[in-house]
Amino acid sequence: MFLICLILLFIFYISYRLYQHLYLSKDINPNGKYVLITGCDTGFGHTLAIELDKQGFNVFAGIYNQENQISFQNKLSSRAIVFHLDITQSSHIDAAYKLVKEKTNTLHALVNNAGIDQDCLIDWITLDFMRKMMEVNFFGHVSMTKTFLPLLITKQDSRVVNLCSVAGYMVAPTMSSYCASKFAFEAFSDCLRREMHAWKLRVSIIEPGYMRTPIVEGHVETMKKLWNELPVDTKDRWGEDYLNNIVNKRSQNLFIYLAENPMKVVRALQHAVTNTHPHIRYRPGWQSSLLFFPLSMLPAWFADFILYYGRGANVTPAGVYKQAKE
Repeated sequence: MFLICLILLFIFYISYRLYQHLYLSKDINPNGKYVLITGCDTGFGHTLAIELDKQGFNVFAGIYNQENQISFQNKLSSRAIVFHLDITQSSHIDAAYKLVKEKTNTLHALVNNAGIDQDCLIDWITLDFMRKMMEVNFFGHVSMTKTFLPLLITKQDSRVVNLCSVAGYMVAPTMSSYCASKFAFEAFSDCLRREMHAWKLRVSIIEPGYMRTPIVEGHVETMKKLWNELPVDTKDRWGEDYLNNIVNKRSQNLFIYLAENPMKVVRALQHAVTNTHPHIRYRPGWQSSLLFFPLSMLPAWFADFILYYGRGANVTPAGVYKQAKE
């Protein structure tokens, strides 16, 4: 009976995917529609703002670095507004709300795109390091969503689009802070969708794998910096051989080497904003849809084996050697 249920579920899933592919839903009319996007300095948010602006949406583009404001504004039409926004600062969010409210009482879409991705071993990071990750990748988005919710629910079919990650359903070593923030963001997004069902507020979650964007850079430097700041006893516990091993693994990470075209994510974000029937979840690219998501559904011991040995030879921490000798 269990096998029959699995087969029926598989047939239903394939049929549903074929239906989505063959009977494409239409896009909404962008005229008079306002969209707020965070994290538009570079990457997905930057490109999405340009694409939506071309389609005729009124775009509010939040950027973290004020030096980018003029150059980015010049890439957009006169309808678009580029402004400084740090989503960890309540004063910035309040100012953003006032800016949007002056233009419209209805926000068609909020795209929570801003984020950081710098991580390391749990034993090496500080609580402040983890708190910063959570402030940007989780609490900042929660604050943005709660602040702009009154403008989103003034009209049915508005939407919140949250950029998450495969790290929101699949964890890996040296990524505790990032994964924790993304798991939390996934849970928040699902709760929001179910709570706001009566208001017909659509909530979409985007779960990409590694993409060719600036966010995947700088991990090696971060690890080395954290190592240099560690207490002597922690360094002795792990040893420099272990440091060099994980640095090399990061530098030679196959998935980073095979990072995909970021336009796959932009198109998913764009579909979630513009389509009359946005998906609940998007897994753009082969890494997320064909590798990491199926792996997350397998028994934990098997996923552990793949993640531990799939990255190549491992170095035993110095402290483990010391225990063995004793």
